[in-house]
Amino acid sequence: MSESRDRNLTAQERLGEILAARDAQALTEVFHDDVVDHDPAPDQAPGSAGIVGFWTEMFTAFPDLEAAPQTLVADDESVTVALTISGTHTGEFQGHAPTGRRFSVRGIQVGRFDDGRLVERWGATDEAGMQQQLGLAG
Repeated sequence: MSESRDRNLTAQERLGEILAARDAQALTEVFHDDVVDHDPAPDQAPGSAGIVGFWTEMFTAFPDLEAAPQTLVADDESVTVALTISGTHTGEFQGHAPTGRRFSVRGIQVGRFDDGRLVERWGATDEAGMQQQLGLAG
């Protein structure tokens, strides 16, 4: 394994620890201040502030949120993770009052790293499935 790949995997592992601890502010350890999120959430601010804001809302809306990696592939520049995201809707989420319903959907994230920090992010989550399971689909 290359040093760069090892550093990226270590950063990805730290990202998982931060998410498991529900510590949105600590995400700045892994995401570069000027990270480019190619797939931001609605109304998400740019840079790491947007990442922190998104996860703060997620942890508030879904206090039991879990992001469980299913597979991970890494090279010298990028880490790709396929994961299952689940939680119970007990707080406001994107303008929707809590439903008390649980969701579980698949997602994927590709992160490009530079010196052990995420500088670009691409991702997709089954948002339609999430909305449907939460009873929010119109």
